Amino acid sequence: MHSGQILDKKQLRAAFERASASYDHAAVLQREISNRMLARLEYIKYKPDVILDAGSGTGYGSQQLGKRYPSSQLIAVDIAWTMLSHARPNTTWWQRLLPLQQQRSDYVCGDIEQLPFKNASVGLIWSNLALQWCNDLDRTFAEMHRILRADGLLMFSTFGPDTLKELRQAFAKIDGYNHVNRFVDMHDIGDLLVNNRFSTPVMDMEYITLTYDDVISVMRDLKAIGAHNVLQGRQQGLMGKNKWQQVIGEYEKLRRDGKLPATFEVVYGHAWKPFDPRSMLTPETRRQLGLPP
Repeated sequence: MHSGQILDKKQLRAAFERASASYDHAAVLQREISNRMLARLEYIKYKPDVILDAGSGTGYGSQQLGKRYPSSQLIAVDIAWTMLSHARPNTTWWQRLLPLQQQRSDYVCGDIEQLPFKNASVGLIWSNLALQWCNDLDRTFAEMHRILRADGLLMFSTFGPDTLKELRQAFAKIDGYNHVNRFVDMHDIGDLLVNNRFSTPVMDMEYITLTYDDVISVMRDLKAIGAHNVLQGRQQGLMGKNKWQQVIGEYEKLRRDGKLPATFEVVYGHAWKPFDPRSMLTPETRRQLGLPP
């Protein structure tokens, strides 16, 4: 759901595969937002038996969740296999033979728009900065609702429309192409949660501004976390040197106190899957009431 624009999932997977080795070094923002999400969990009295880290990257969030919920089963899902291989703990063969005190963790390579899990099988879905890579957020929330247990919790962060506004502004002066991915507004995300039968959604937003010495450093960080443009129908090939110099010139106009700003609009949300009394009905009663089996 990117304002009618489609993300190229093959290219997205390839970008994250390439980024996996450099990801943790560049992903300061991801870790900071993960920590802020974890702080929000302090106020929620809930102990899930099965936790799904949807779009787990190199596993920072999974590790933190594992420490917080040591008795829960953890499932990490990511579209890029190399990200998952970085997330897996490097245990020795003899440690694997001793399951004592070891948390049960599973690693699944998959797309969070098509979750390969049974209905009502997960207690908590946690997703830190992954929803912005979904083409159909409505479908993604439908999938998350499907696999959550009744009274299960969805907790996520994603980017809002003002993300990288400085870079977008610099490119807009040069040509009409989308060089920066479009992001969904917080209020639209809240509406989608309600449409997918989540209850009491709580949404809020904050701006986080990182500062850089030069435009190349901004682009290098975006590439290192796999976040450069993967829109289908984008301009093919590299920008010419002349255009690139113009973009740098436009961005340079925004320099403050010797640094270039890169703003991220961070949207946070959580919502519950309400208990459905119809789930207690027998198949025969459901048939008599004309309800789906």
